[in-house]
Amino acid sequence: MKKTILLIIVLAFFTSCGSKDKGELIGVKAKKWHPEKPFGMTLIPGGAFIMGKSDDDLVGLQDAPTKTVTVRSFYMDETEISNSEYRQFVHWVRDSVLRYKLAEMADLEGKTSEDEGIGEYAYLSIEEDDMTPYEKYMIDTYGDEQRKLNRDVDLVFETEDYPDELYSEVFDNMYLPKEESYNGQRTWDWSQFEFEYTYMDTQEAAKYKGVPGVKRSDFIYTEPVPIYPDTTVWIRDFEYSYNEPMHNDYFSHQAYGNYPVVGITWKQAKAFCQWRTLLKNTYKKEKGQQYVNAFRLPSEAEWEYAARGGLEGATFPWGGPYTKNDRGCFMANFKPLRGNYAADQALYTVEVDAYEPNDYNLYNMAGNVSEWIMSSYDSGSYEYSTSFNPIVDDVENQRKVVRGGSWKDVAYFLQVSSRDYEYADSARSYIGFRTVQDYMGTDITANAATN
Repeated sequence: MKKTILLIIVLAFFTSCGSKDKGELIGVKAKKWHPEKPFGMTLIPGGAFIMGKSDDDLVGLQDAPTKTVTVRSFYMDETEISNSEYRQFVHWVRDSVLRYKLAEMADLEGKTSEDEGIGEYAYLSIEEDDMTPYEKYMIDTYGDEQRKLNRDVDLVFETEDYPDELYSEVFDNMYLPKEESYNGQRTWDWSQFEFEYTYMDTQEAAKYKGVPGVKRSDFIYTEPVPIYPDTTVWIRDFEYSYNEPMHNDYFSHQAYGNYPVVGITWKQAKAFCQWRTLLKNTYKKEKGQQYVNAFRLPSEAEWEYAARGGLEGATFPWGGPYTKNDRGCFMANFKPLRGNYAADQALYTVEVDAYEPNDYNLYNMAGNVSEWIMSSYDSGSYEYSTSFNPIVDDVENQRKVVRGGSWKDVAYFLQVSSRDYEYADSARSYIGFRTVQDYMGTDITANAATN
């Protein structure tokens, strides 16, 4: 019987493939891939550069000795992630949680999509006749019935328009209680809005490849990440300083929509990257197009390479060694003089596209806000890290690199080679981030562009 099955398989192979490939090795046919530049990003052509401090290390940290490093091509956000862009993430998570809560309440009360009121937000029922063979198989095998949220019905946020009492109960439980509100404003209880962040420790998984009893799932982790920025950083970062207006309005008011988001932890920044990938690939799936690779935080080498803008040995993104141009104007938002934060025409942060970009069309790679980097901080990492796409990503090391300096820093931290760090669970009023995405292919390099 086994021989008969084997013969059938062999015959099927020759009869199905022979007429198309004529016995030649032609590869698997697929749609041609066309690189797509992500919105708001610029392509950084890969190449080699001298990483580290080419000038004297005035602070004496000696944590950035020069070395030649090569990085692959990648896309990078032209600006830091703004409050408006991060609010899109916050609102997506909020609305998803609200729809889930409404669907659960409708299910608990026996409401269906045929009922009015909260029933309009009930899980969408899928008739067996409408199921794909795969959906039937999953239910029969694992009892894994995918319950879909109804996203076609708009959420109602005005209390006078709530459709019924059950809807009112769900929404009211997502706000802070009355005794914790003030100024007559209802405030969301943001602690209830979390993003389910999933990641795989590929470095660790590679070490255990082929080890008996070790499964891929042993290296996949899921944890809820609160997504709302910590607005209290404006108070906690500066004692004996009046910054209540920034605490109250900086993230929520549209006046600051185009300013960089702050009060974000390293893990929140990574969760944002994963959501952005999910958002784009959901659209790609609907259009029947190939998925894009993941958005992520840049490595330390990628960030410095991009910040230099193709300039070798430069002190700042614009070259240097001075922080003013030939007209006497400051080139970035930082603390230029002792106690005089306004000398550069900005007291706190500025718009993400303020000042002139570097030669890679990247804005505020020096000053405004420091930026979270994917790499872990180790003062000696330049000595032992590889010279090809180097990164030190130690999950046990909670000190994460931040680069670029900020509105409250002196000029030293604005230098493209200066290194600094903050703990991954910390949020600051002067730390934001921008994202990158790997370029699919290897034909775009800075060296090729100059030949």
